[in-house]
Amino acid sequence: MKFPSKEKTESYRRKYPAGCRVELVSMDDSQAPPIGTRGTVRGVDDAGNILIDWDNGSGLNAIIGVDIVRKIDTITTVCYGEKQVWDSRQEAADYFLQAIAGSEGSECERYANIYSQLISGKNTCSDLED
Repeated sequence: MKFPSKEKTESYRRKYPAGCRVELVSMDDSQAPPIGTRGTVRGVDDAGNILIDWDNGSGLNAIIGVDIVRKIDTITTVCYGEKQVWDSRQEAADYFLQAIAGSEGSECERYANIYSQLISGKNTCSDLED
C-alpha cells in the first residue's frame, strides 16, 4: 500500500478536520454503512484514511481515493445557552419557525432572532443580540 505524501495528508486533514460532519456517498466494502449515513470525523491518519464515527455506530474508516464522503456544512445555534449543531439549515429554520409560532413575548423574540440569522445565511446563530 502506498501512503500519500505528507503534503497530501495535511491537505486531507484541513479538508476533513476532527469534528466535521460527513455523509457517505459510496464505499467499496461489504460491511459499509448504508449510502447516506452521516458521521463525525475523528481525524485523518497517515495512510490517508478518514477516521469516522458513523451515526449508526459503525467505526469503518473511509479510504481517500477509494471511498467517497461528502462534507456537510453544519449550522450551529445557541438558544438559552444551549448549543445545537444541525446538519441542515432547512431543518434548523423549520424548528425555529415552529418555535416562533408556539411562543410569545421575549421567548418569541429569541427564536425570531435566530430564525432571521439562519435565513440570512449565518452559520452560527444565537439568541443574543449581535
